[in-house]
Amino acid sequence: MIEHLTSFAYLFGWKIVRTLPERFAYQLFEKIADRSSRKEGKSFRRLRENLRRVQPNLSESQLHRLSMEGMRSYLRYWCEAFRLPSWSHDRLTGTVSTEGEELFRACVAEKRGVVVSLPHSGNWDHAGAYFSATGIPIVSVAEKLRPERVFQAFLKFRERIGMRIYSAAENVIPILHAHLARGEVVALVADRDLSKSGIEVGFFGGVAKMPSGPALLALRNNSYLIVAHVTYTKTGIHIKFSDPLTSRAVGEQEQIKDLVEQSARLFEEGIARDPQDWHMLQKIWIA
Repeated sequence: MIEHLTSFAYLFGWKIVRTLPERFAYQLFEKIADRSSRKEGKSFRRLRENLRRVQPNLSESQLHRLSMEGMRSYLRYWCEAFRLPSWSHDRLTGTVSTEGEELFRACVAEKRGVVVSLPHSGNWDHAGAYFSATGIPIVSVAEKLRPERVFQAFLKFRERIGMRIYSAAENVIPILHAHLARGEVVALVADRDLSKSGIEVGFFGGVAKMPSGPALLALRNNSYLIVAHVTYTKTGIHIKFSDPLTSRAVGEQEQIKDLVEQSARLFEEGIARDPQDWHMLQKIWIA
């Protein structure tokens, strides 16, 4: 019964939300966010505790306000997820600002393949749609969702905005190797480990596990590894790219660990700048 209700809610969203007047749609999702904050349910409490790690010096009232802003940012993502496929090319590309895009595009042009590692921040789907619309198709992996109808709807949504998406439930590593061998771009959200075999890293004063996949793929394909951070602006998103990461460690496992740690440091910097846009409503630290 719950799965049927979940399916109905998501499919209703994709069919109806994009038809609503834009201002009304955003106001509706903001109200949903504020209601969730007032109820202080499980997701809100987890977000608040995660943000406490990020901003440990805030008072309780300041932390609560930041958490409310975080819920509004998270619900903005969902509002835009439902509406994004109906946006025009000009809307997709004209609402994006960037830092480091020229270097990123230069790396792509070398046809060595580029792995982009990024945290759950801002609207990464808008970022993927922007590059797909401007000549750089994006390949990525999505966490398997239940019920199946919802997961298939997510795949179709991302395909409609120009991205190629594989299920994390598949054996995707050989597939991603093949894409990189053809000089393509693989973007992976990598601030939370889903495999239970991630790399332990220091993160905002605690220990978290992050996936080794981006570093492993880059090393084994001699591809570039770049960290991107996506945050919201008033009218769209901002994407900040790092320089390509390199490691002087000896041995593949040590290089992987070093690159994951470098990525974690860059995640920290970006999240600390715009903590309200970090959509981490799940447990991330080991302790």
